Amino acid sequence: MDYRKAGVDIEAGYQSVELMKEYVKGTARPEVLGGIGGFSGAFSAAALKGMENPVLLSGTDGVGTKLKLAFLMDRHDTIGIDCVAMCVNDVACAGGEPLFFLDYIACGKNYPEKIAEIVKGVAEGCRQAGAALVGGETAEHPGLMPEEEYDLAGFAVGIADEKDLITGADIREGDVLVGIASSGVHSNGFSLVRSVFEMTRESLDTYYDELKGTLGETLLTPTRIYVKALKAVKEAGITVKGASHITGGGFYENIPRMLPEGVRAVVEKGSFPVPAIFRLLQEKGNIEEKVMYNTYNCGLGMVLAVDAADAERTMEAVRAAGEVPYLVGHCTAGEKGVDIC
Repeated sequence: MDYRKAGVDIEAGYQSVELMKEYVKGTARPEVLGGIGGFSGAFSAAALKGMENPVLLSGTDGVGTKLKLAFLMDRHDTIGIDCVAMCVNDVACAGGEPLFFLDYIACGKNYPEKIAEIVKGVAEGCRQAGAALVGGETAEHPGLMPEEEYDLAGFAVGIADEKDLITGADIREGDVLVGIASSGVHSNGFSLVRSVFEMTRESLDTYYDELKGTLGETLLTPTRIYVKALKAVKEAGITVKGASHITGGGFYENIPRMLPEGVRAVVEKGSFPVPAIFRLLQEKGNIEEKVMYNTYNCGLGMVLAVDAADAERTMEAVRAAGEVPYLVGHCTAGEKGVDIC
């Protein structure tokens, strides 16, 4: 008896590391010390120099049941982008610059090529966010997970000067809301998605004219990463008073998280286009509109609160970063919360 016969292939683990090295190298920042394969990832604290009061920010998340679609479609090269996005977007919401990222992959069986494809996506997400992939872990769990399945999670660490933190404390009546377009469902609400659509390869391969692609391709579209957009707004000299990453809980849970007491947000439904996948999901599942806005981003992956005088400049900066902005509402006096009308 040996470890391989017990279900854990150490040699496959070594091969996975070799296959992913080229992707990891592509995410390196000047602060990265050493290479892949050490017991820990080393990152120079030089980024803290020059700040009045440096603050470390962190975010951790996974991809959730969106992974089920990756299994069914045997497509594993984009799911890592989702994992990174869920973490770094939260760091950016607080005004931080993501510095580095680590991932954790738990699998029933280590298939080196599949693990390398997952890490390829993680590395691409890190590249989009400007963060270094400094380490990770692949854990083989025979008997605990089916051989063909895996789970993916990770965490990001970022930095900001305390004076640049986005807290929402200064949001006032009259401030406006600038929404940034999502790429689709992103990485939340897939348990409901899987209840509405039949989860078979045939169903996922079905082409829909309104989607301009197959259902599976549309649903697997990676989460947008908004780090560069928020950085562009800051570099334009604009103060972002509040930022909300529209994830699980949709508008109703996430927008109030950036608001101070006594301020209410008003989002105007006709101010931004709702992607076809949400309309199809709502129609097929007979889902109430409020449930949609309480579960999904419905077309807006990030919402910023800025002074009304800064609205146009904010949108110009977002466009310059390659994203699509919309003026989607305003803030008013009232009980902390959000109205969608």
